[in-house]
Amino acid sequence: MSREGETSLSEFEAAVRKFLARGERSVDPKRYRAAIDSLDGDFSVVARDAQKIGEHLVSGNITAASWIARTCGMSITSAADRLCVGEQLESLTKVAAALASGEVGYQSVSALCHLREQLGEKGCLFDEEEMLGFAREHSVSELRKICNYARHVADPDGFFSDAEESFSRRRLHISQMLDGLFRVDGLLDPVSGAAFKTAVDVLAKRKGLEDERIHSQRMADAVGELALHAMEQGTLPRRHSVKPHINLTMTLEALKGELGVPPADLELSLPISTRTAERLACDCTMSRVLLADSMVIDVGRATRTVSPPTMRALRVRDKGCRFPGCDRQVNWSNPHHIIAWSRGGPGNLPNLVLLCYYHHRLVHEGGWQVIKSGREFRFMPPDRVVMRRARGPGLRWAA
Repeated sequence: MSREGETSLSEFEAAVRKFLARGERSVDPKRYRAAIDSLDGDFSVVARDAQKIGEHLVSGNITAASWIARTCGMSITSAADRLCVGEQLESLTKVAAALASGEVGYQSVSALCHLREQLGEKGCLFDEEEMLGFAREHSVSELRKICNYARHVADPDGFFSDAEESFSRRRLHISQMLDGLFRVDGLLDPVSGAAFKTAVDVLAKRKGLEDERIHSQRMADAVGELALHAMEQGTLPRRHSVKPHINLTMTLEALKGELGVPPADLELSLPISTRTAERLACDCTMSRVLLADSMVIDVGRATRTVSPPTMRALRVRDKGCRFPGCDRQVNWSNPHHIIAWSRGGPGNLPNLVLLCYYHHRLVHEGGWQVIKSGREFRFMPPDRVVMRRARGPGLRWAA
């Protein structure tokens, strides 16, 4: 870099320090951002000039992007973006002038430059004046959509190749952490991602004033509800001739909620609370296994806590979740025992009510209470729980 350039840069650095030390902090954010964007554009040109003379090779770097990333404290992706912008601005003089004057921002210019680069030999189809007009009129996200549309129109084969390359990046990892929670990380292709987001968004909407979950928590619950619903419907492919399911192992004492007993195990590895186990026991298939000296001596026949005929009658009666204001239909609801099944509550129709995934959990783990009044059901929050006295068999409550 020339001595004159170093002098100018020193003067610029002094001006920046003076500006940052200003007493009055209030400035016009639009003008401030425009100045930063114009500098980012100039930096892109400088980075491109350094690439052309091979400064990265002198430093022993194979690529200019890695050299800029290391030298300037940037990510390689950001460095590569600046190199692309710097290269394309050499021929996009109108775009460069608009960025320097603050008419358009750097991110909009970056979208245009990447489109021009993607077109390659078909770059002549890039209408600079038209695309610059779009950049002036539309937001960055809308402009990117326009650029994708233009790319498909000008180069459908190239668009398809890029889409297939992006498709190959799809992945999904589900791992269990030490505290029992599961971490989910992944990338979905546009079709699968749109379908998944649509399904989860529908299930994640807020459920009335009592729903205090933040949006991310509702989204997480929606994923669990979606998976449980798929298993309950029985439409998933079988694995080892058995329908996909989760196993819950617990002792009879734990099911009754007695003190001093070990917790229930989910999938033979995850301890869960008694209240959660009680919720799962509301509607499950249960098998009795007797042990003696850690050896299995008897396995009973699998039975459901709610029989199929009772379940059909319950669905006809309730037609969906009975919690006030809930719109979950019958196929998205599960039976709840008003008097817990594990505490001797019968699995007959008068002791059952349909609740969706969220409200079923709200009753068991959230401390809400269900009170049956004639043919109606009342739901009491934890701070208004009604304590009921125990009664002996054959005795009725006093009028």
